Amino acid sequence: MRHKFLSCFAILCIAFSSNAQKKNASYRYHIKKTTLPVTIDGIGDDEVWATTDVAKDFFMVLPMDTDKANEKSEIRMTYDDRNIYLLATFYNSTKGTNFVESLRRDFSFGKNDNFLLFIDPFNNQTTGFSFGSNAAGAQWDGTMFAGGSVDLNWDTKWVSEVTRDEEKWVFEMALPFKSIRYKDGVTEWGINFSRLDLKSSEKSSWTPIPRQFPTASLAYTGTLVWDRPPPAPKTNFSVIPYVLGTVERDLEIDGDAKTDAKIGGDVKFSLTSSLNLDLTVNPDFSQVEVDRQITNLDRFELFFPERRQFFLENSDLFADFGYPTIRPFFSRRIGLGVPIRAGARVSGNLDNNWRLGIMDMQTASIDATGLPSQNFGVVTLQRKVFSRSNIGLLFVNKQSFNYPNDADSLRTQFPKFNRNLGVEYNLASSNNLWNGKAFFLKSFAPQQVGNGVTQAAHLEYESRRWNWRIQQEWVGEEYTAEVGFVPRRGYVKFNSFLGHLFFPKRGKVVSHGPRLNTIYFFNEQFKQTDHTTFLEYLIDFRNRSSLNFFISDDYVELLDPFDPTQLGLAELDTGTKHRWNAFGWEFAARPQSLFTYSFEGRVGGYYADGERIRLATELGYRFQPYVSLSANLNYNHITLPEPWFTNDFWLIGSEVDITFTNKIFFANLFQYNEQTRNLNINSRFQWRYSPASDLFLVFTNNHGIEPFEQRNWTLTLKFTYWFNK
Repeated sequence: MRHKFLSCFAILCIAFSSNAQKKNASYRYHIKKTTLPVTIDGIGDDEVWATTDVAKDFFMVLPMDTDKANEKSEIRMTYDDRNIYLLATFYNSTKGTNFVESLRRDFSFGKNDNFLLFIDPFNNQTTGFSFGSNAAGAQWDGTMFAGGSVDLNWDTKWVSEVTRDEEKWVFEMALPFKSIRYKDGVTEWGINFSRLDLKSSEKSSWTPIPRQFPTASLAYTGTLVWDRPPPAPKTNFSVIPYVLGTVERDLEIDGDAKTDAKIGGDVKFSLTSSLNLDLTVNPDFSQVEVDRQITNLDRFELFFPERRQFFLENSDLFADFGYPTIRPFFSRRIGLGVPIRAGARVSGNLDNNWRLGIMDMQTASIDATGLPSQNFGVVTLQRKVFSRSNIGLLFVNKQSFNYPNDADSLRTQFPKFNRNLGVEYNLASSNNLWNGKAFFLKSFAPQQVGNGVTQAAHLEYESRRWNWRIQQEWVGEEYTAEVGFVPRRGYVKFNSFLGHLFFPKRGKVVSHGPRLNTIYFFNEQFKQTDHTTFLEYLIDFRNRSSLNFFISDDYVELLDPFDPTQLGLAELDTGTKHRWNAFGWEFAARPQSLFTYSFEGRVGGYYADGERIRLATELGYRFQPYVSLSANLNYNHITLPEPWFTNDFWLIGSEVDITFTNKIFFANLFQYNEQTRNLNINSRFQWRYSPASDLFLVFTNNHGIEPFEQRNWTLTLKFTYWFNK
């Protein structure tokens, strides 16, 4: 059955992949070199702007993609030997105040009036860069991957300014050539411009884009035509050292206050115009935002995203192999409770068709637990095929050495090695309607246990009205990925969904329609172990609010003992069967309001013929553009037979985000988790005193609940500076 599925998938992949011309290649913007000075002040009165071409007459993308935009936008560009310059003017035909969340960098796209630039220097419709700003001047920058996704964890040096009046807001920027990567001698890049105006509930684009796709879709970019090749890329060398001091106290161990000082840093070096070498020595991630806590009622390990800067640039090359629940490489496995001594990464484009990623990280040993020093190596190679598809190869190696002693128990607990080798094909049609994936992975371990395979594939179609997907997975019982995220093994899974949208010609609803989802799990002998089927109805309103309903049917045969409360009270037996139904809803209010809110709920059955009610809400208020307040409340009420009886779980999170300017930020996160009996406070002050250079002051405090007593606290002062040549 698996082989037949893959054969059909391969035929469809070939059928839907073609070398068709880029959809919007006829939209061309001609950029000309200037010798005139350009002052970045957000005013745009420099002489050069009167002589450039103008990109205007934007197309509406949302709420509907059938007409030109109502809000007028104009883009002008020029360049000299050092920088690319851009001037964007956005007129307000809809009167009112511009909506912004704050002055924080890399803002939430849907909660701000904003402008974004998407550039594809290799014209491969797969990778690129994004820059932009909201209407208050907060900057946005990131690398682009997978044809339309943006990694906002990437930072580079560039400058911009914004001015506003009742009639318009103006954005002006200077982007150094050395801050991006591109191929020498090429005179045509992919480019597009996107505007979101919340006052009018309108999203628009310079080139026409179907409403079901993001304006970041590189398949729909136009063409930036240079009057001569841009300046030849030069060697870019950056050193980013840091120094920090820490004071911490752990009352659960000895209660003594301890101080520590560290130095380290990163080095960035351009091997070619599009291939970077990154080095890190004694890295520190104390300024990284803490994880959002979750009420854990799941049978399997929960996923928490990577937030450490070094692992995030070009992370799609390493971390996107496989599926979210079948990841052969998950960087959070590196440095988990152990110091990282050093690391190196080579990543980027070899040419228009090839991408390369190599990473090597070395961790220290821990004598107290017997954990040996370990080396983590990853090699990935990606080849573009057809117009936008690619074939990828991945090798992951975790190697332990210098065991503290020769005890066999340590080698069992910390195996000598674990390796994964895999290949995958990613389908992306030239018109973006079709996407898919097929991959195969093999794991290697010192013993027979751990030597296994996994394989999966899917195909998806998304037009304006229809959206469907079929997917199949098989994870062998012996498959292991010690540097990956694979919470479940020994199963075969089939899942699919089918959805349709209706578009009323008038009224407050812009689209509505049903979607049927089915998920079936079997063991490797094809005996069903669990399934979920749910029917949902999706409603989107013209003011950008949304409302969804669902009904579901669930069945579970437990493969291992399981405590349905995760409180350690008792466990349901392996092999017991459980079935229930549920009803749920989700509403998100329009993001234009100063007061925003969403709420969701679920009412229905649970394990052991029990009942579960879940209610959640997110509330927000902004004193724009300086203060943004938000609160998340999550409540679970579970009724079960003895010995669990009735349990209530509250999870409360609150954020106070203060942005004094677009360079000085003060973020505060408070989290109360009744299930883990913990109250957490995390405060981060950041001053970006120079482009890509920061001063951080971070305070973290954990308190126990019942009894209410302090567990530990940490105060860190960190200073970084970006030396760039």
